[in-house]
Amino acid sequence: MPRNFQQHSLERIDPPISPAGSNRHAMKMEDSLTASISDFVFLHPHWAYVTVFLLALSEAVPVIGTLVPGSSLIVGISALVPSGGVRLWPLLVAAVVGAIIGDGLSYWLGHRHQRTILNRRPLNRYPDLIAKSEAFLHHHGRKSVFIGRFTPAVRSFIPLFAGILGMPVWRFYVANISSALLWAPVHILPGIVLGASVKSAGAGAGRLAILLMVLVVLLWGLTRLVRLVLQRGGPVLLAIRRRLQRWANRHESRLAQTAVSILELSRRDTSLAVWAGLSLAAIWLFLGILEDVVSGDPLVRADVAIYHFLQTLRTPGGDAAMIAVSAVGDTEVVIPVSLAVMVYLVWRRYWRTAIYWTLAIGFASIINTSITLALHRSRPVEALYLGSSAFSFPSGHVTVNAVLYGFLSILVARQLPQAWRVPVCAAGVSAIALIAFSKLYLGAHWFSDVAASMAFATAWLLVAAVTYFRREAPRLNVRVLGVTACLALAIAGGTNIYRHHASDMQRYAVHPARSSIGFEAWWNKDWQQLPARRIDLTGEFEEPLTFQWAGGLWGLERQLATQGWQMAERWSWHGTLEWFAADIDPLRLPVFLRLERGSAPSLTLIYPLQDGGRPHSRLVLRLWPSEFQLRDREPDSLWVGSVVEEHLYRPLSLLTVSSTQPEANAPRQALAAALVNGRLAARPEEQSQREWDGQVLLGQDVATPVP
Repeated sequence: MPRNFQQHSLERIDPPISPAGSNRHAMKMEDSLTASISDFVFLHPHWAYVTVFLLALSEAVPVIGTLVPGSSLIVGISALVPSGGVRLWPLLVAAVVGAIIGDGLSYWLGHRHQRTILNRRPLNRYPDLIAKSEAFLHHHGRKSVFIGRFTPAVRSFIPLFAGILGMPVWRFYVANISSALLWAPVHILPGIVLGASVKSAGAGAGRLAILLMVLVVLLWGLTRLVRLVLQRGGPVLLAIRRRLQRWANRHESRLAQTAVSILELSRRDTSLAVWAGLSLAAIWLFLGILEDVVSGDPLVRADVAIYHFLQTLRTPGGDAAMIAVSAVGDTEVVIPVSLAVMVYLVWRRYWRTAIYWTLAIGFASIINTSITLALHRSRPVEALYLGSSAFSFPSGHVTVNAVLYGFLSILVARQLPQAWRVPVCAAGVSAIALIAFSKLYLGAHWFSDVAASMAFATAWLLVAAVTYFRREAPRLNVRVLGVTACLALAIAGGTNIYRHHASDMQRYAVHPARSSIGFEAWWNKDWQQLPARRIDLTGEFEEPLTFQWAGGLWGLERQLATQGWQMAERWSWHGTLEWFAADIDPLRLPVFLRLERGSAPSLTLIYPLQDGGRPHSRLVLRLWPSEFQLRDREPDSLWVGSVVEEHLYRPLSLLTVSSTQPEANAPRQALAAALVNGRLAARPEEQSQREWDGQVLLGQDVATPVP
């Protein structure tokens, strides 16, 4: 951003203001995060190559290769190739060289230290993985190094064992190099295809891709945390149990006797108690969400914010994919899949399993429908469904599919070896999560609807599973069971998508519902229909919205530029480093993002304050689109905004810290002094607030006369 902003801005906005120009301005602000990432990649492409090299190398390092999601991150970086920021051939070379060096380093460690390295930390903490890797190499022989590169579980240990077991160097490097030449394109080319599809889908697809990438990383981190707790939690709990038992045996009080009876529970009873506790926690969560929905707590306001935020991510490609996912969870698919599993269980005479299967899905559907009809909560878009399906809380779509695929995953995983249980359960959880997210993305349900459905389904699923497994469960042929369910899902799901996809694309299409008001009515009275305070994604009320603007944003920017207001810096690598700079420059520090009911600000301006003993302060003006439009004015946009004062500090001279001041009157008055054709109007219900006198500044483009 040029420092001589006033001249730059006036030259840029000389063309006539139009709605299209205003929309382009809003799109630019909403895509600031994507643009910042792209700018960084274009300016520093070598870091992408270095990162891919290190990720490919880490894939072959024992232990580290099992912890770092190198393959997923390489695919994500490869998606930047179609944008031109990263070149294909250097990326392929970095991946190939990193993979070869990583395997070579692991082979050298095994050849140099032999089996003694297996007794050192942290390798000695993974005896099961070491045993599987050695068995894998013995089973596949010469092909183990080549095949092992594409086998996630033992990927990082195979080269190590090749060195330990004395595989010839020439044979190892033939397999190492040939597998690396295949492994790199297998990971990079799908990322390029993904990036090309995202680029062709439009700007919103970039935001959606970033959101999905964040969700994948969070899901991966949660999975690693759960696995760590399961691996380390058992010994820790056992040690605590032994200590408590020794303490209880030394005392004769009633509390000690009760503790002894609890600690003497069998392992099976203890597991049942844990599952029962988790079920109660899920029920408590469901009841808490239900209470918030009935009483209108902040969660309801969060619903609106999340809904609007997700609607900004909508793209044609994303709509097509999410509609297909949602169709897989329709009743037309759930019934055939349920019946197919039921027929198999009855045919094999697994009567008890068949009864539990029917009760699990049937009970969940009945209870969910009863609550839905009792509450009569409207959907975000009321015209999507008719009859009893028009009601929203909780989501029967999510509840039934969660129980269906959850119980099926439990039945299948229970009969499989330990190594296959996690992938099967992960597949079931992924299917449930995708179906739930599709309903949020398409605007068919509020967030609280889906969250309550997941909590209720989890509670009921745990109850059903614990009750079912209290008795010895029959040995099911899980391969036939899994193939039967998948075949029914493919046939019914494909048929349902084929029949209804075109009509669903029309039904779920984005139809912006904005109320219209007259300019004169807004100027005199109807401005009070706009919100008084900003609502964040959690549903909490934040700073007051002390400014409303009618017209295009270019007109406002032009007015304020003559008074010294400047466009805020975008977040970039350079802008982030400014927070660590020794000197504080309020004009060069980026502004933190704040959402209003899920929408990002369409315009952010700053004004430095250099007087009154405040050398490091600035005013920050943010404007968001409102839910209203003007029907008798061109352009017809109506915006709400907040103007706040930020104080900038450098505690301990480490980095700059921003502190937003609660007082809203002085910043609003400073904005009013810079504005032409503005007036103050008072909200009577807010005048008792100490930090805000309830007055709102109304502004309009100077091209239109005041009524």
